[in-house]
Amino acid sequence: MSLPDSIQTVAQLEDLLSEPTAGVVETLGRLEGDLIVLGAGGKMGPSLCRMARRASDAAGAQRRVIGVSRFSSDQVEAQMRADGVETIQCDLLNADALAALPEATNVVYMAGRKFGSKGNEPLTWAMNTHLPALVAQRFRRSRIVAFSTALYGFTPVNLGGPVETDPPNPAGEYYNSCLGRERIFQHFSGTLGIPMTLIRLSYANELRYGVLLDVAKKVWAGASIDVAMGHAHVIWQGDASAMALASFDHVADPPRALNVTGPDLVSIREVAEQFSRLLDRPATFTGEEAPDALLCNAALAHRLFGLPRVSVDRMILWIADWVRRGGDSLGKPTHYEVRDGKF
Repeated sequence: MSLPDSIQTVAQLEDLLSEPTAGVVETLGRLEGDLIVLGAGGKMGPSLCRMARRASDAAGAQRRVIGVSRFSSDQVEAQMRADGVETIQCDLLNADALAALPEATNVVYMAGRKFGSKGNEPLTWAMNTHLPALVAQRFRRSRIVAFSTALYGFTPVNLGGPVETDPPNPAGEYYNSCLGRERIFQHFSGTLGIPMTLIRLSYANELRYGVLLDVAKKVWAGASIDVAMGHAHVIWQGDASAMALASFDHVADPPRALNVTGPDLVSIREVAEQFSRLLDRPATFTGEEAPDALLCNAALAHRLFGLPRVSVDRMILWIADWVRRGGDSLGKPTHYEVRDGKF
C-alpha cells in the first residue's frame, strides 16, 4: 500500500479505505460462498463492502458481495453498485424482509444503534439484542463476523488496556446492550453451531469521521477540549475493515472475540497539541485527565493480521490537511469524551 502525503478528494479517500491487504485477498480467495453485509449503509459498511469486492476480484473468487441496509443515502447505494457491490434495501427488524434476503455462506453483521440511544433505549435494545437473535436464526448455516465494541468499562491508563480474556464490565446502558448483543450471538453460536468472531472495535478513524477528526475540528474552531477522557485507542478505518474480513479465517464455536484497534495509546491532549502546530491554531483545554479510560489492547489481532498500515501520526497529518482545506465531514461526532455511557 503506497501512502500519499495528503488525500485530495473523497474518491481518493474511498480508494484508500477500500484497498485490501494481502491477507484479506488470501482469506477471501480461500473462503467459499457469497458474502452479505448487514447494516452496510453506515459509516464503515460501504468501504468494507468495496474491500471485499476488490479482494475477491484480486483472488479470482467468483462470489456475490451484497450490502443490506435501509440506505438513507441514495448516493451511497448508487456508488456501491457502481463499484460492483449488490445492494438490497431492507429494514432488518422486519422478520419477513430478513427472511427474504438471499442465502450467503458468509455474513458480516454491522447493524446496531448507538447515537440517539438516550431517550429511546427500547429501540437500542431491540437493535442491539433482539436483531442478533433474528439474524443468527436466519443465517444459521453461515459463518458470521459480528461487529461489537470494547466492553471492558473503565480501566487504568497505565495498564495499557484490557485483552480479550478480561471480563466485560460495560459502563452505561448502551454498552450493556452491546454486551447483550455478544451474549445473544454466543448463545445461538452454541445452540445452532454457528462459527463466529466478535470484532470489539475501538474507534475507527478516517478523514470525515473519528476521534482524531473531532479533536482537529475543535482546534480549528477554537473550541475548548475536555480532556477528562484523556486517552483512547484508534485505528485507520481501512485497517479495521481488513482485520474484520481476515477474521473469517478464525471463526469458531464458541465465538472468538478479537479486539481491533491500533497499537498506540493516544493522549487526547498530545493529539490536540499536534493539530495546534499543524493548523497554526491554539489548543485550549478544560478538566484534567482521569486515571482511567475506555480502552482495549489489540495485540492478539496484530499477531494474527499484522500491524495497521496507517499510523496515528499519518492520520493526524492527513486530517489536519483535510480540515484546513475544508474537506467533507459526515457530521457525526463520536462523543468519545462521554464518561457516563449515555449517547
